[in-house]
Amino acid sequence: MTDLLPRLYLISPLIADADSFAGRLAEACAARDVAAILLRLAPADERSLVNAVKALAPGAQEAGAAVLVEIAGAFDAALIAARGGADGVHSAVPGEVKALRGRVREGRMLGVGQLRTKHDAMSAGEAEVDYVMFGEPRPDGYVPPLDQVVERVEWWAEIFEPPCVAYAPDLDAVRELAGTGAEFVAVGDLVWTHAAGPAEAVRLAGAALREGVREPAR
Repeated sequence: MTDLLPRLYLISPLIADADSFAGRLAEACAARDVAAILLRLAPADERSLVNAVKALAPGAQEAGAAVLVEIAGAFDAALIAARGGADGVHSAVPGEVKALRGRVREGRMLGVGQLRTKHDAMSAGEAEVDYVMFGEPRPDGYVPPLDQVVERVEWWAEIFEPPCVAYAPDLDAVRELAGTGAEFVAVGDLVWTHAAGPAEAVRLAGAALREGVREPAR
């Protein structure tokens, strides 16, 4: 249990067309309640990827959100983030973070997810990542059970210094994860598919965070 209010971390859907996503991103960031946004970019040529980051990052940054980039496939995410003006890189391949740490230059962040074991998480910490993420959907769509994510986040928050991001698939999970000690709670589809739009979804997620810090995690 903690009285520290986590910040929201938004995970985008897979983006193939930056122009079509720009409006939804602007809506989500408009309330200025978002600490960070992860742009998950679909494979494309290097110039297109850099241009996508240039098109999307400034609006989110002006709203106070850090922008990180994740690119599926064998692309130089560190280079694309730097050329596009993003604030950092997120890796879903724990085994590559040590090499990435040497390419993500000082002043930009490096985060890692898809940490299936405590050993994976500790290895990431040893590689000096700027944050770890637990609980996000796997490539096959599987979402780890919430109680497992709560246990892993509480373990990390109690022992380790790098910040922790906890993924919440729904608003009930946002409430429960708010009190675990995670510095950030990540949300994805619940924002982008909300019937009332991204701005309302972000408002509801922020309210759930505030409710959650007043209630102990189960």
